[in-house]
Amino acid sequence: MDNNKETYIAGHYERLSGYSYFVPNTVNQEWFFTDNSLLRLLEQASQSLGELNAFARFVPNIDLFIHMHVTKESVVSSRIEGTQTNMEQALMPEEAIAPEQRNDWREVTNYTKAMNHSIAELDNLPLSSRLIRNAHEVLMQGARGENKQPGEFRKSQNWIGGATLQNAVYIPPNHLLIGELLSDLENFMHNETIGTPFLIRAAIAHYQFESIHPFLDGNGRIGRLLITLLLVTKKMLEKPLLYLSSYFEQNRAQYYDLLNRVRTHNEMEAWVKFFLLGVQQTAENAVAILKQILLLKEGKDMLIEGHFKKKLKVAKILNNHLFENPVVRIKDVQHICNLSAKTAGALVEEFVALGILTEHSGLQRNRVFVFEAYINLFGPDADTKELSTTYGIPLIAITEYKDEVTK
Repeated sequence: MDNNKETYIAGHYERLSGYSYFVPNTVNQEWFFTDNSLLRLLEQASQSLGELNAFARFVPNIDLFIHMHVTKESVVSSRIEGTQTNMEQALMPEEAIAPEQRNDWREVTNYTKAMNHSIAELDNLPLSSRLIRNAHEVLMQGARGENKQPGEFRKSQNWIGGATLQNAVYIPPNHLLIGELLSDLENFMHNETIGTPFLIRAAIAHYQFESIHPFLDGNGRIGRLLITLLLVTKKMLEKPLLYLSSYFEQNRAQYYDLLNRVRTHNEMEAWVKFFLLGVQQTAENAVAILKQILLLKEGKDMLIEGHFKKKLKVAKILNNHLFENPVVRIKDVQHICNLSAKTAGALVEEFVALGILTEHSGLQRNRVFVFEAYINLFGPDADTKELSTTYGIPLIAITEYKDEVTK
């Protein structure tokens, strides 16, 4: 297949029992893009990603801050699918979550576990169908989709939008085609004989995964997770600090529309531009957040060193922990700092007096304390802004595009 803009064909439709499903063409081949604005975006995105990697190398204890980036990705990627959990709630223990909110909380928590599990598995497994299935199994465990074949590719037809197959917005390929299509996608991601830049491969891989829609549920979240895993495994991202879900959410109509227009109008180039702009903006945003984190950390370190004397060592331990997980209980501090309950309580109260921690649960027992200043760095105000018409990316809203419905 010739993948030049003028002749590219995304796939075809096949008819079955009163509906037509889309069969995406295979992607494991060389891709050519000659549009100057796309090439300029590729250069800028690569440069921004390089700056993020370079900055991360010089951040002391960078691993302390990764958990918060993963948590934010879990919150936002799950919010795209309709959950309502926010950053603070996502970091809370389950018993501090209202019963009616626990299903949403569990979905977000599972996404965090799936991301961490997958990144750890990359040390022993290649990015593959097996690793993706493992991630899906973790994602679905004990959540609303636990009855939708966790860790298994679907064995029936699913669809997106609409109440039935007959009025669906998009119908992915028949389940009998999944194995062949995913094998092609896996080969494309690891093909060392083609020169297609890996950022462009990541864009195409995400589109292809979403078009295949291999699971009965959780495809959007796994597809967005796939982007980070691909950048990490190809060493384009040295630390898992870049996640595109905030960009996709801020530009949700364009995100869905551009994915769909690849299938309906063969507009892969527009999708790749949108994706590359997202990488650029998100990498720049990640660097800005890391700079704010370092300033905050420096200020809290100075505050603690100026206030504590005998407890300085344990205060530093707690302070460092808060930059990894900014929500704690007294019993957590006991374990983290190896203190008695009384001493841990006194230490937390001093952190409250210094304005570092705030009690948020309102409980008499098992009170929950939050490092608000740190969580706020990952809040909505830190997200990327909506797109303009830069680089000729069409901004066409699909108002009828609805949540995934599967049968």
